[in-house]
Amino acid sequence: MHCYHLAPVVSGLFRLWGSTLRFTRTNHQAMTSRTEQGQSMIFALWHDELFPLTYLHRNEGVVAVVSSSKDGEILARVMERLGYGTVRGSSSRKGLKAMLAALKEVQTKGHHVVLTVDGPRGPRHQAKPGAVFLASKARVPIMPVRARISHAKVFHKAWDRFQLPLPGSRCEAVYGEPYMVPEKLDTSTLAAEQQRLTSILEGMI
Repeated sequence: MHCYHLAPVVSGLFRLWGSTLRFTRTNHQAMTSRTEQGQSMIFALWHDELFPLTYLHRNEGVVAVVSSSKDGEILARVMERLGYGTVRGSSSRKGLKAMLAALKEVQTKGHHVVLTVDGPRGPRHQAKPGAVFLASKARVPIMPVRARISHAKVFHKAWDRFQLPLPGSRCEAVYGEPYMVPEKLDTSTLAAEQQRLTSILEGMI
């Protein structure tokens, strides 16, 4: 029951906080050139940079893969109020179910899907298999996205060292070049593609 009460409050505070941020976008045309052609993509980002990117891309009909934990329940309801679709699951328990639901969103509805690729519990800044698996099965590109925040409260004790932008901060959204992964994945290819995504994201800012 608490999720129903918390979600409107949290989403309202999130909108208010986000409205104070000053956004710029770098290489945004790498995304828009694909979306204008109706191309679905898998957005891949780090968990600690979730706040500004979630605000920036609200109400765009993107589907987010959200943890099946209790905290994930609150996050899912907040994101739905911000105009996101959600599927529930993680890289571990219920992970396959979430990936299949996300695959359906891409293949039958043409939606974009966003994953925090090192979530929900880390290790920090190490891509897990989800985005690679989904991009391979759906035959759509991965779009790496990063956020550079001028002033943030960093939660150093959190596994991801989550960054909360301070009100009025400058936030730069950096878009990488979309790329395809192999259609057929074995264990070694999957591991190589995870490392490839990790390296791309880490090299962007």
